[in-house]
Amino acid sequence: MEYVVITFLCLGILLYFLLGGADFGAGIIELFTSTKNRSRTRKTMYQAIGPVWEANHMWLIIAIVILFVGFPHIYTTMSVYLHIPLLIMLVGIIARGTAFVFRHYDAIKDDMQWLYNRIFKYSSFITALFLGIIAGSLISGHIDTEAKDFVSAYIYSWLNWFSIAVGLFTVSLCGFLAAIYLIGETDDTHDKGRFIKKAEYMNIAAVVFGAMVFIAAQLDKIPLIDWVFKNPVGLSAIILASLSLILLWYLLIKGKTKVLRILAGFQVTMILVAISYAHFPNFIRLKNGDAISLFETVGPEKTIYSLGLALLLGSILILPFLGYLFYKFQKKEE
Repeated sequence: MEYVVITFLCLGILLYFLLGGADFGAGIIELFTSTKNRSRTRKTMYQAIGPVWEANHMWLIIAIVILFVGFPHIYTTMSVYLHIPLLIMLVGIIARGTAFVFRHYDAIKDDMQWLYNRIFKYSSFITALFLGIIAGSLISGHIDTEAKDFVSAYIYSWLNWFSIAVGLFTVSLCGFLAAIYLIGETDDTHDKGRFIKKAEYMNIAAVVFGAMVFIAAQLDKIPLIDWVFKNPVGLSAIILASLSLILLWYLLIKGKTKVLRILAGFQVTMILVAISYAHFPNFIRLKNGDAISLFETVGPEKTIYSLGLALLLGSILILPFLGYLFYKFQKKEE
């Protein structure tokens, strides 16, 4: 049953990045949109994420519950040594959610709209940034469980070049996903062109920040190159991601947008597989050279069995209705 639980954990993290990350990306896209086009971008974004944006946080909640119940040692280590970036990310989620509600559903559009807009845009950027910083910190080897002072234990564990580079890479990927998803949300030729341009710019930014991640990994002596290029699965994933990128750019240039979402999701999935497969099942790399493994820190057998059973039954009951929710609200009105 532990394989079932770990599968749900991996799927939860992936789906949160693909769906919740695109929600953050919508705010990032708005942040980098000219003043004259922001209202049009905002209108399209409301149509895209307005009905379902809160449902996407379900995947984060599932991942947190799985770690808390099934892998308490991993959950504790993250909560203690990464409590600062975790707190900033959670505050960002709350701030952007609150701002989105006030500016989209508020019955009276008062003079506070400018503040809600700014909170939404900047908190989207900050949330995506720290989501990436947390992910980078887990595999950076900077978490020092033997630290004797506050800075070494709680600051340097995440404030390093590699984690920051991963954070910026995450921001660009979220913006890229959002731009790709938004292309299919409008029938206006001008808006489609703008979102295509945004997708191209964000994709270029992802390549640049991706290169920065490898440079930072070399400086911090993180074997990222070995994980990606000296592993058959990682290398295959990178090749597939590169091929899908070429195809995606070709379709963007030709203006063919029907399969762009699938290609973008596939590309990001392959990137995550390339980075994570080689050190799986290790979830956290520590500064002393040790690693915290999913299999070695799994909870009691009865707990894992109950958790796995709950996840299986829950998915049967919830996923069909969640799929219908997305279908119903994303369906174009005749």
